[in-house]
Amino acid sequence: MPVRDGDGFGTRAVHAGQSPDTETGAIMTPLFLTSTYVQDGVARPRQGHEYARVTNPTRSALEANLASLESGSHGVVFGSGLAAIEAVLKANLVAGDHVLCGDNLYGGSERLFRFWERYGLVFDYVDTSDIGALRDAICPETRMVYLETPTNPLMTLTDLAAGARVARDAGALLVVDNTFATPVLQRPLEMGADIVVHSTTKYLNGHSDVVGGACMVRSGELAEGLRYQQMATGGVPGPMDCWLVLRATKTLHLRMRAHCDNARIIAERLAAHPAVGRVLYPGLPDHPQRELAARQMSDFGGMITVDMETAERAEQLASGTRLFALAESLGGVESLISVPARMTHASLPAERKRAMGLTDGLVRLSVGVEDVADLVRDLEEALESVDRT
Repeated sequence: MPVRDGDGFGTRAVHAGQSPDTETGAIMTPLFLTSTYVQDGVARPRQGHEYARVTNPTRSALEANLASLESGSHGVVFGSGLAAIEAVLKANLVAGDHVLCGDNLYGGSERLFRFWERYGLVFDYVDTSDIGALRDAICPETRMVYLETPTNPLMTLTDLAAGARVARDAGALLVVDNTFATPVLQRPLEMGADIVVHSTTKYLNGHSDVVGGACMVRSGELAEGLRYQQMATGGVPGPMDCWLVLRATKTLHLRMRAHCDNARIIAERLAAHPAVGRVLYPGLPDHPQRELAARQMSDFGGMITVDMETAERAEQLASGTRLFALAESLGGVESLISVPARMTHASLPAERKRAMGLTDGLVRLSVGVEDVADLVRDLEEALESVDRT
C-alpha cells in the first residue's frame, strides 16, 4: 500500500513505511527478532542487512513512517529521547562550538548539556520567544539553536519560521524538540527547522510502555551523520519497541484529537476555579502567545500547567487526584499529574529554576483520553482539599 504525494496525515500515519509482507501477505509489519543476518557471500548482505545494530527491518519501517509524519525525508530512531538529542550533538558539533538554547527545556536535556560542557561545547540560554533576544544572543561560534515549543512546563512558544531565519542567517542549525506538539499539531521542518527530535516515549507511542527517541530531517547529509552515530555508538531501540511505536502511530491523529479536546475543556474550567492561581495553556484567550499558537499549530495540545502558588498547595493537588496518576512522563492515553520543580526538572540548579520562572507551585497535567467529565470532577474534588489561606 504505497503512500502517494498528497495523501493526508491519517493515511500516512496508517500506511507510510509499511507494505504487506511479500511472503505471507501479513498486513502488519513483522517483528524481526534477530541479531544478525545470513549473507549470500563474503560482504554480500541481503537487502543491505548485515547486523541488527546497523539495520533492522522493523526499525526501518518505523523510521520511514516517522519521517513521513514530520514531512521529512529521513528518520533515525534511538533508544531514548536523550540518546536522540545526544546523537544530534555528536553528529554536528565539535569542541568550542556554541549552542544557543531556549531558556525553558526539559530538565533531562539541560542535564545532558551540562555533561557535554566537560568536552568543550558551550551552551547559553535565551528566551527564544523573543526573536530579537535570540538574534542578539547569536555569536560567531554559534552552530546550533535548540528549542522546544511549547516549552516544558511553562508552555511558551517560539515563532519557528522567524527562528529558522535567524539560525540560517547565522549559519547555524535549528533543532526543535516537537514532543509536546507532535506532528499532528505542528511540523517544524515545514517552517524551516533542520532537525526535529522526539521522545517517542510520549505521544508518538502514547501507551506508556516504550522508551525511545527519534530524529527527522530533510537533508541527506544530516541523516548520514545521525545514522553514523546510530551505528557507531549503538544507542538503538529494540525491534519490539519499534513495533509498538509503529503500531501506535496508526492512531496518533485520533488520540491527539481527544487529548486536545479534553485539555481545552479542563483548561477553561481550571482558569475559572478560585483555588487556582493561573493556568498556562496556549488555547486560553489570556495566553500571551495565543495568536502565534493558532497560526503555527493546528490545535493547542494536551499539556496544561497550573500555578498553585506554593509548594504545599501544589503537592496537595498532585497527591489528591484519583484518575490523574502522580507520575513523571506524559503523552499516554491515561492522565498524569506531576510537580516539575521536584520531579521532571529536579536536576536543575536552583538558580536555573528561578531564572526560567519554574517555581515550586507549578503543577503539570498530561491530559489523557478518558471521559472529560470524569477528569474535570477528579480535579475539582482534589482542589476542594487544597488550602486556600
